Amino acid sequence: MIGKILSGRYEILEQIGGGGMALVYKAKCQLLDRFVAIKVLKDEFVNDDEFVRKFRRESQAAASLSHPNIVNIYDVGVENDGNNQIYYIVMEYIKGKTLKEIIKEKNKLSIENTLEYSYQIAGALENAHKNGIVHRDIKPHNIMITEDNRVKVTDFGIARAVTNSTVTTTSNVLGSVHYFSPEQARGGYTDEKSDIYSLGIVMYEMVTGQLPYQGESPITVALKHVQEDIKPPRELNSSIPVTFENIILKCVQKRQADRYSNITELIKDIKRVEDNIGDFSMEDTNNYDSHTKIIPAINVEDVDTMKKTKDIKQVKKPKKKDSGGKMVFLGILLAFLLATSIFFGYFRLKNFFVAGDLITVPDLRGKQEEVAKKEVEDLGLQFKVVARVKNSEFKAGEVISQNEDPDSKVKKDYPIEVTISEGDNLVKVPNVVNKPLAEAESMLNDEGLKVDLQYENSDTVPENTVIRQEPNSGESVETGTRITLIISQGEEVKSVIMPKYTGKNIEEVKKDIVKLGLVVGEVREEPNDNLEKGIVIWQSYNQGTTLETKTAVDLYVSSGPIGDTDNDNGDNDDNNESGNKESPITFTLTLHQDREETRIKIIRIQEGISKIVHEKTYKADEGIVTLTLQGKKGSQFEVYYDDMYQDTIPKNE
Repeated sequence: MIGKILSGRYEILEQIGGGGMALVYKAKCQLLDRFVAIKVLKDEFVNDDEFVRKFRRESQAAASLSHPNIVNIYDVGVENDGNNQIYYIVMEYIKGKTLKEIIKEKNKLSIENTLEYSYQIAGALENAHKNGIVHRDIKPHNIMITEDNRVKVTDFGIARAVTNSTVTTTSNVLGSVHYFSPEQARGGYTDEKSDIYSLGIVMYEMVTGQLPYQGESPITVALKHVQEDIKPPRELNSSIPVTFENIILKCVQKRQADRYSNITELIKDIKRVEDNIGDFSMEDTNNYDSHTKIIPAINVEDVDTMKKTKDIKQVKKPKKKDSGGKMVFLGILLAFLLATSIFFGYFRLKNFFVAGDLITVPDLRGKQEEVAKKEVEDLGLQFKVVARVKNSEFKAGEVISQNEDPDSKVKKDYPIEVTISEGDNLVKVPNVVNKPLAEAESMLNDEGLKVDLQYENSDTVPENTVIRQEPNSGESVETGTRITLIISQGEEVKSVIMPKYTGKNIEEVKKDIVKLGLVVGEVREEPNDNLEKGIVIWQSYNQGTTLETKTAVDLYVSSGPIGDTDNDNGDNDDNNESGNKESPITFTLTLHQDREETRIKIIRIQEGISKIVHEKTYKADEGIVTLTLQGKKGSQFEVYYDDMYQDTIPKNE
């Protein structure tokens, strides 16, 4: 790859990294004169058509992200190299190290650095999640730390392209398995909370210097993510604040519903710990009401000791021997009455003190997902879909069950978890990406599915071809479901205003034409008495003309003074052989009087060949110009005033 030039502008300089899917090179963008990083897909993935399609689609989606903690993607392309194809992504070039390298160098990071990096990583994820992109491969290897200590998260959208065929037992994939969420290990549904889990593992490694799960194979490590509880980080590093440990442990919960509901909540907690980093005794009480906590058991022996101590301090009064039984009975009776009063009083007082803070859970069963979600969120509760299953009793999209019974009381922001029916009459969505529109519609209709169309421009997908589909191929949906197809309109057509190139150097003109998005067309040299060699003397579109990008612009360029080339360029030999010699022809032309100068250009059309035989600028006060030019019998002369066609003069007929 070293020395190759991709897309006519990216010169590969050196390899600077590599991973399980791609190799990374430093390159020079010749057009913008800057260094970039180029990630080139490995050969073993180039032959996986499904992977390549996902790779390009997800990379293009990730290119839309813009955040100070996300590596910018400048370009996505493919280059033909003989019999092979090179798929690549052009990214921002970062001077720095990966977070993995920094952890290895320092063994473990300080609490302050860990919090600072975690905050920036979470900020990058928040931006991606808001744009509908889940990373799915958060690990220290994909996190760059710049020389000024800024986090840059890489590979957004690329991990989503990974299919089962890409999972191997290489060390690179093993590195990813250490940060997999349980649902990824099981091959289940992944979402934003999968990124939260992986970030929790990264925070754990930063602050302890160790990974929570180790194993001899990727499968062993994946099983531990699913089955084994994580060792609390404070057991490895006692200097970790309890509040920060609570954040990490909440991120790495096995059940997605037990983690942070979104990355924004995690950011708030990290910021809270950062602001109170000096107070390591601070406890996190935010979760006590929403999740089960392990509360230290009360030791019975300690209770007995406390009771004995209290009895010793009390002043004992002499009692009559025969009244002891009555006192015991009376004590038991009073205790029973007191307990009963407290029990019934609790429920009366409970409603008085807390009823205003509780929300009644609605009955969501049988309601469509969107209707149920709106009803729950309007009440100030969270709506969580934990599963989608095939069910014959409920129509597709209806709520089958909910974690809280109808009419039960919960606090504000409490998550209501539901299971959604996928219906019973299901079909798998066929893959129509990169198919012509007519063929794609036919395939979907054959499965009993309906089609909605959306259009967008694409530099890589031909016009009237499917760029992507929603839902994706392979998903099970009910017959009659509407499948959205995004159709290519071809390259986006932009307009540019044609500049004036006459009188400029041809090399500068070529560069400017390409920069504008136009194409350099035919470049023809013609002799000229007034302009030195290499100067443009004619352009196929006048200054100020509106052109579409990719339009070809033809140019005539001066080859130097005309001299005697018309008589001595070998044409006369042909004339002698054919018996048709050139002879002088005289023109009388009247100049425009409504402008100070007029540039006259004359093109001779002779034996099917066009050639500029005269070009010169005249002052208006010259009035009439008389010219004598050479031409054969049957030649014609086109006259242009300031590049505007005036007349065709037939001669020697």
